Amino acid sequence: MRVLDSRRLTGPSLLLDGPGVILDLALEGAAPDSAIEAWRTALDALLAAIGWRDATVTARSYRDGLNLAFSAPDDTLYAATEVNEAAWREAARTLAGEPATEPFELTVSRLQEAIARERKPWLLTLAREAQARGVTLLSDDRRMSVGLGQGSRAWPTDEAPSVLDRIPWDELFDIPTALVTGTNGKTTTVRLLGAIAHAAGLQAGITSTDRVTVGDDVVATGDYSGPNGARTVLRDRRVEIAMLEVARGGILRRGLGVPRARAALVTNVANDHLGEFGIFDLESLADTKMVVAKAIGPDGSVVLNADDPRLLERGQRLDVPVIWFTLDSAHPVLADHLERGGMACVMDDDMLEVARGHEWREIVPVADVPLTFGGAARHNVANALAAIGVSVALGLPEEAIRRGLLGFESTPAANPGRANVWRLGSVTAIVDFAHNPHGLEALAGMAAAMKARRRAIVIGQAGDRDDDAIREFARAAWAMRPDHVFIKEMEIYLRGREREVIPALIERELVQCGARPAGLSRWPSEMEAVRAALEWAKDEDLLLLTTHADRDEVIALLERLVSDGWTPGRPLEPTIA
Repeated sequence: MRVLDSRRLTGPSLLLDGPGVILDLALEGAAPDSAIEAWRTALDALLAAIGWRDATVTARSYRDGLNLAFSAPDDTLYAATEVNEAAWREAARTLAGEPATEPFELTVSRLQEAIARERKPWLLTLAREAQARGVTLLSDDRRMSVGLGQGSRAWPTDEAPSVLDRIPWDELFDIPTALVTGTNGKTTTVRLLGAIAHAAGLQAGITSTDRVTVGDDVVATGDYSGPNGARTVLRDRRVEIAMLEVARGGILRRGLGVPRARAALVTNVANDHLGEFGIFDLESLADTKMVVAKAIGPDGSVVLNADDPRLLERGQRLDVPVIWFTLDSAHPVLADHLERGGMACVMDDDMLEVARGHEWREIVPVADVPLTFGGAARHNVANALAAIGVSVALGLPEEAIRRGLLGFESTPAANPGRANVWRLGSVTAIVDFAHNPHGLEALAGMAAAMKARRRAIVIGQAGDRDDDAIREFARAAWAMRPDHVFIKEMEIYLRGREREVIPALIERELVQCGARPAGLSRWPSEMEAVRAALEWAKDEDLLLLTTHADRDEVIALLERLVSDGWTPGRPLEPTIA
């Protein structure tokens, strides 16, 4: 048995409803039940000795591994990780039949000293006061804040004890906040929500895997879909409403970045990143995504995809309000849900509508929403319905929802790398971040619905996916029946794999699907594969360019080609020299 990771959970997580700690273990053939029992016995003794008798203790077993977690006070989470590690060391010793390495009393004394060094009684006092006043406290090693966005105040953590009696409580409040998660569609949806908020005259703070924005101001670039991004937005006093993308990794590493929200959305659940943090199957992944529901109280709503069977099952068990969204106006869950006064966002006869009980209200025709490409992008129809549901939960007016949907286009500026479309003469080029089978299948379906004489696709995959997932990705690409597949090497995403291994695997699977070897080619980089696709193109062709490492360079190339009036058959070199 081997310890893989020991870390703090600063917010609601898969195993806990609030702060705590977790230990990840590789069992390496050991019996999980025996390991859990030994750990619980050792932990119970330690918790009793240090006075943490009210801790919630929980464990989860998975394929040859364990998650061992317990709740702990907010102000002593580092020390709590030491308690967890000490409990496991004692459990491992017991399981191995080995003698103790130090007396129990000495272990307890050492842990008590660590707790005393870290303890911040003022933080717990502040947390109780904030809770009593109905405002959110956010705390980390560097800063602490009370209230959210426009209603917040923040201080350096080391100065916090001196300001406790000067906090302007009457000026503090929380702003409406939405948490957005799911396998695909998260980034597009938070940006669409930002456009709706703008149409409502509100300054939106948005986090995503690309950047943090406040209104039109790009505050930071990079992946900010975890707690750090959430804090960045929620401590910005310009922000009147917040749309926070919440990634699976952030939930599993640290828990939610904010303990409560007005709305939480799960777009869908599909195969992606399986095998990390003990999540090896879609059921566990769905449970992870549903953690966002823990932030919702009776005055909020969880917005869920009724067309996803895992979310449908879990949503029907929630004890907080659910807003369903679906592309099927005859969905079997709707009638009963609406009869009980529930709410749903539905595509009905090519119209996006909101149903409340027996009242149905039309929002906008599907074909008028630029993001849907006339309805061809079914995944973006779903994203639009999801955004309507979140907007309603946040109290945004229908007219703003309508204007936001009609005004938001998936351009490189507004939504980089998400179904960006260029017209190069009569050739259509689509750039998208699609990186898992579910996302690529949706994109391929969109491409297949668009008119074209021939179709080609550029694809590659990262090395941290297993072979079955890579083969599934190749099959998703084949769903659009491309005339040519340009298979790219992704060197910076090899992640332990050797060069050529993944392209060869993709190529073999495509041949198994029926691809002609002459319609397949391999390229040493993303940019070279994109350039080869452009050189292959002829009039009326469609190119689906999935981009990852070189997204910005690919977008810049296409922008230059459009600016120069490039048409198929002309050389690229004079344009890009």
